[in-house]
Amino acid sequence: MANKLRQKHLIMHALKVELLGSIIAPSNPSAWAGFDQSKWLRFESVNGLTLDGKGQIDGQGSAWWQLCGKNRCTRPTALSFHATNNLKVDGLTHLNSQRNHISIDGADTVVLSNLHISAPETSPNTDGVDIASSKNIQILHSNIATGDDCVAINSGSSFINITGVTCGPGHGISVGSLGKGGAFETVEEVHVKGCTFIGTQNGARIKTWQGGSGYARKISFEDITLMASQNPIIISQFYSDSVTTSRLNGTISTNDLSISQITFTGFHGTSATPSAITLKCSSQGGGCTGLTLAHINITSSTRGETFATCSNAHGTYTDSVPRVDCLLS
Repeated sequence: MANKLRQKHLIMHALKVELLGSIIAPSNPSAWAGFDQSKWLRFESVNGLTLDGKGQIDGQGSAWWQLCGKNRCTRPTALSFHATNNLKVDGLTHLNSQRNHISIDGADTVVLSNLHISAPETSPNTDGVDIASSKNIQILHSNIATGDDCVAINSGSSFINITGVTCGPGHGISVGSLGKGGAFETVEEVHVKGCTFIGTQNGARIKTWQGGSGYARKISFEDITLMASQNPIIISQFYSDSVTTSRLNGTISTNDLSISQITFTGFHGTSATPSAITLKCSSQGGGCTGLTLAHINITSSTRGETFATCSNAHGTYTDSVPRVDCLLS
């Protein structure tokens, strides 16, 4: 059945698909020979699609993880929606994707709810939900445990609301990365509320590449529960890899990708490391501005006290453990 479904493009309107059983991908990457290896199940240009049911989608991705690791080997996104407006996805279980589990691209008005997404903590690049060039997206009341970002919000995205998501293991809920290769990229109006991070590498994260331009603005994280998560609050404008570092001749390239109007409020719980708040911003382009941190109580899940570090971060804080005295006015 999976072979018949693989890479069929459905172009229609007001389609309802109810998944009651299982869709299982071939376990051997050689089954993709002669096909586009970047995708498995894909819906394109469907207006008013509803995909629901108690069934599951199993990417059987372990062979791909071993084959590709973290290199540039092309492997499938398990379930992708392109230019699919007024989309609803509810109740599905999604396992062991070869790469991203769900990708939303070029879409307007999407609701993903009551999803269960799972892959091993060691599975590389297995984002739960990956969003790009889309607006008016809601992710509600879902459990996401993967080897990468639970949710990644990429360039061209706006009015994204994430509510009641439990994340972990994984790399947290991330805005970015933005600005790779010097690109102009933007994200705005992202609002994360009532989410829980359990044993994640990061919690609330904003990351931009060195040398990029654009902006990330009007972003809020509110009422967040932390359970032994690393980097509960982190902004970094120095995201990089070996290729970028080589191109920059080992220098630190600051950027014009501004980060502004960011709010972190109502965080409580424990950090797996003493570093609870990291605001690492560029010395050029004004750094990060308009940061607000309030009603934060992050303690260590091990020994010692938590602390905050800042570079070129401008804003205010109130009622915060740890204190964020390093903020600039």
